[in-house]
Amino acid sequence: MSDQTRQSTGAEEVTWNLSDLYAAVDDAAIDQDLDEAHDRAGELAQTYRGRIAELDAEEMCTLLQEYENIHELSKKVGSYAYLNWSVNTEEPANGALLQKATERASRLNQKLVFVELEWADTPDETALAIMDDPRLAPSPDRTYRHWLEIVRRYRPYLLSEAEEKILAEKAITGRYAWMRYFDEVHGAARYEFDGEMLPQQTILTKLYDPGPEVRRRAAASVTVGLKDIRHTTTYVFNNILADKASNDQLRGYPSWITARNMDNEVDDETVEALISATTSCYEIVSRYYRLKRRLLGLDELFDYDRYAPLPAADRSYTWDESREIVLNAFAGFHLRMADTAQMFFDNHWIDAAVRPGKRSGAYSHGVVPSVHPYVFINYEATPRDVMTLAHELGHGVHQTLARVQGMLQAGSPLTTAETASVFGEMLVFQDLMSRETDPEVRLAMLVGKLENSFATVFRQISMNRFEDAIHTARRTEGELTTERYNELWLETQRAMFLGSVTLTEDYGLWWSYIPHFIHTPGYVYAYAFGELLVLALYARYQEVQDDFPEAYLNMLSAGGSDWAHTLLKPLGVDLTDPNFWGKGFQMLDDMVSEAEELSG
Repeated sequence: MSDQTRQSTGAEEVTWNLSDLYAAVDDAAIDQDLDEAHDRAGELAQTYRGRIAELDAEEMCTLLQEYENIHELSKKVGSYAYLNWSVNTEEPANGALLQKATERASRLNQKLVFVELEWADTPDETALAIMDDPRLAPSPDRTYRHWLEIVRRYRPYLLSEAEEKILAEKAITGRYAWMRYFDEVHGAARYEFDGEMLPQQTILTKLYDPGPEVRRRAAASVTVGLKDIRHTTTYVFNNILADKASNDQLRGYPSWITARNMDNEVDDETVEALISATTSCYEIVSRYYRLKRRLLGLDELFDYDRYAPLPAADRSYTWDESREIVLNAFAGFHLRMADTAQMFFDNHWIDAAVRPGKRSGAYSHGVVPSVHPYVFINYEATPRDVMTLAHELGHGVHQTLARVQGMLQAGSPLTTAETASVFGEMLVFQDLMSRETDPEVRLAMLVGKLENSFATVFRQISMNRFEDAIHTARRTEGELTTERYNELWLETQRAMFLGSVTLTEDYGLWWSYIPHFIHTPGYVYAYAFGELLVLALYARYQEVQDDFPEAYLNMLSAGGSDWAHTLLKPLGVDLTDPNFWGKGFQMLDDMVSEAEELSG
């Protein structure tokens, strides 16, 4: 099917307007803001270097307000550069601006790194007195206490100021350069299908096609395309893994995942408990996919059949329909949630059109507190795209509400950040289910939800097991071959399916296009954390109803200003309960049972 005859999604003209940041890549305000940030950083260093431990709470508050303002100027440029590059990775001017923003941000951080280093080294008694002082609040409804507390946790792993500056400088041509190169290689890759050369996002969408032969040929095309660039991808992975191993060794982190866990504000033991609980429940996955094979009438379910829709789910949603579905579901929960999401549509804060050079995937970028977030997706009008829109707008609502916390605490750890997005999906799913009476359609919807949940919980943990395997292997075996990555990928994926899905040898290469492994090593388990947390939150919502929505939005507005277990306590969820994960898995097991009943 040619571009001219491909069915319209209604999102072809849905592109964002970045003028709330800058007018264009050559906007003079970009250099002005970067220069101002660096000048103010120099003044701040001149005033406070060597004095952090001597400041009282009021002086610390003044320092941190200026520290936030400086970082906001720099991140505003960085956000614009990244957003602009994301929609056209093949335009040299976009890449040049992204590189400039990366270099200038690194050098700014080098000027300001003394703040965190000196604070982390401040004697405990002095630090506790400052953190408990009410003057540490820039406004009545927020304080810098949690950020200061978090910085001090890194004390055992921080280096000297000179060493920190060297690491930051070398990252520009190291890790950050490999990340950009990976994205540009995959952004430029094309996959042949029926005489057309398709971008990655479009060919992957065909794995959701109702036709078995379409899915098989699409999978074969993906494999051919990944083989063409496997040497490059393998080399990038090896360098990223080696770079992380070097940094972990220099800082003294006990394992490859410790730094990520600290950023997520959870300890290694909690993450291990989550992983152990998930892998021990792989039988739920096997049970479901054996049901899926029967529902599709297949003798054997291959990797490319996993997301095949049931006949009742074989439909598309225009952009306008998707928008209405998401906003209606959000409004049914809380009008403020829907009103916040509505702004993204009304003000052109979303880029949904699929076009050449645009990177694959989806995200919501929080930008900076003085400017609203932006949502990035590749909309192909599938039922999955409706859920992706709900997911990213869940993030967008969270990021919008949390702006009141300021630059240092608006962002949440990845674990709780994924809660808002997955909760948005759950609201849409439950709203659609409540209005559907046809049992065949209900079954198709339930199957879709289960597959989303499995992708968010079990698949992400299986990918965590792959990451654990490749980081360990890279550190003990040296540079890994493509075949070694393939072997570890198939081993960790087959463990999840327990024989219910046949993974072809071709599928062994499919680790190589997943950007999370490159951009944010260790990220993926946060999705499982968020999904299981949402199952608990939604069950609580069904119990208490009226009081829950306001408390939920208050939790989102708190951003990253406190520990997750503290923020979630008013919602009736106890993250410290050792049985917490089991409740989520029981709900997933019950959903499989419901699907089995509906299938009869």
